[in-house]
Amino acid sequence: MAINTEKYQEIINELKGKATLVAVSKTKPVEDIKTLCDLGQRDFGENYVQELVDKQPLLPNDVRWHFIGHLQSNKVKFIAPFVHLIHGVDSLKLLQEINKQAAKNNRVIDCLLQVHIAKEETKFGMDEVELNEAISQLANMPMKNVRVAGLMGMASFSEDVDLVRSEFKYLKGLFDKVTGESPAIGQRPTINSSLSTANCQLSTLSMGMSGDYKIAIEEGSNMVRIGSLIFGERNYNK
Repeated sequence: MAINTEKYQEIINELKGKATLVAVSKTKPVEDIKTLCDLGQRDFGENYVQELVDKQPLLPNDVRWHFIGHLQSNKVKFIAPFVHLIHGVDSLKLLQEINKQAAKNNRVIDCLLQVHIAKEETKFGMDEVELNEAISQLANMPMKNVRVAGLMGMASFSEDVDLVRSEFKYLKGLFDKVTGESPAIGQRPTINSSLSTANCQLSTLSMGMSGDYKIAIEEGSNMVRIGSLIFGERNYNK
C-alpha cells in the first residue's frame, strides 16, 4: 500500500500547535520514509534496534529518530550515537545504561519514562509507585548524559472509548503531578519536589497512536505515534 499523503497532511493540519507527530516507520522501506521527508516530516519512530541502525545512515542527517519499542540494555550502545528520543524507559537500570552509552558518545539523550496504564499485562511500564520512586531516586543520582523529558504510555487495545479515555486521563494526571501542575493525591509529597535536577525537564507527554490519537489529544497528549494511517498496514513478512 502506498503512503497516504492526503491523510498525512490531514493529520499534520489537525495536530498543528497541539502535538508533535512521530511517524512510525517500522517495517517500512527507506523509500517510503524519504517520501515523507520530502513533505517536511522529520520525526520517525522505530521499534527494532537493528532496523533503526540499518535505516539511519540512508536518510538525511536532520531526521530525528525516536526509539519507541521495548529497549534492552545490551542494545542501547547501537543507537546511542544518533537517537533523538527514547520513549520506553521503564527502569532506572535502563536509564543508567543509556547515560553510560551517551557519555561514551559525548551526548545527552532525551528519554521518556514509560508508565503502564493499559489493562493488558503484556505492555511494559512503571506503575505510579515505581514512577514516584524512580523520579525521587533521580534527584539523588543525577546522570549528566540523559535528560528525562516526559512520560509515555500506551492505552489498552480496545474499542471501549471510555476505557481508553480513562487511561489517557490517568496518565495526564500523573504528568500534571510530576510537572507540578496539580497537587499530589493524599498525603504523598508532589513528585515535582524531586525535579530540581538538570536531568529532569519534563515537557513531553507521548500518548496516542493511529487508533486512538484523537482521544489522546483531547486528554492532553503533545506527542502522538502514528504509523498505519500514513504508511498502511505493517509488513512483518519482509
